Amino acid sequence: MVKAYLALLAVLALERVVELGISRRNAGRALARGGIEVGKRHFVLMKLLHTAFFVACAAEVILLRRPLMPPLAIAMTVLVLLSQALRYWAVFTLGARWNVRVIVVPGDAAVTTGPYRYLRHPNYVAVLVEGFSVPLLHGAWLTALAFTLLNTWLLAVRIRCEERALAQHCRYEERLGALRASVTGRSFTGCAP
Repeated sequence: MVKAYLALLAVLALERVVELGISRRNAGRALARGGIEVGKRHFVLMKLLHTAFFVACAAEVILLRRPLMPPLAIAMTVLVLLSQALRYWAVFTLGARWNVRVIVVPGDAAVTTGPYRYLRHPNYVAVLVEGFSVPLLHGAWLTALAFTLLNTWLLAVRIRCEERALAQHCRYEERLGALRASVTGRSFTGCAP
C-alpha cells in the first residue's frame, strides 16, 4: 500500500505543477490588465511549505513505517476527494482570475458565484482539509499536525493580505460582507506586501 500512497502523492504533486503553469498564465494576464500583487513575502514561505508537504508525507510513511489503517484511510480518502472537488469548483468559478499569488485587478468586482456564494475562501478550506487528510490517509500524523498548524498560520497571513487588497480595489465588503471574514471566522484587516 505504500507504493499506492506514493503514487497518489506523485499525482497530487504533478497536479500542483500543472496548476502553477495555469497560475503563471493567469498572473500574466492579470498584471497586463493593471493587476496589483500583494503578499510576495509570505508567498515564498507558502511555496516552501507546500513543497515540503509532499516530501514530509512520503518520508514519514517510509522512514517511520506508518501503517495503513483501513477505516482511517477510507475516511481520509473521502475528505481528499471532497477537498479536491471544492478546490476545483473554486478554480473553475474564478476562471482566468484564479491564481496562487494574490493579484487583484482594480475595478474588477469580487466573485460571488459558485462556492463564493457560501464561503469567502473556499479554496483555502479545501487546502486545510487536504493538508491533514492526505498525510492521515497513510497514518502520517506528524506531517498532518505540523502542516496543519503551519499552514493555518500562513493562511491567516494570506487571508489578511487578500481581503485587504480585495476591499481596496474590488468592493469586496460591499459584495461579500454577509459571509464570514475567513475560514476561521476571524476578521482580518492588515496586509504585508
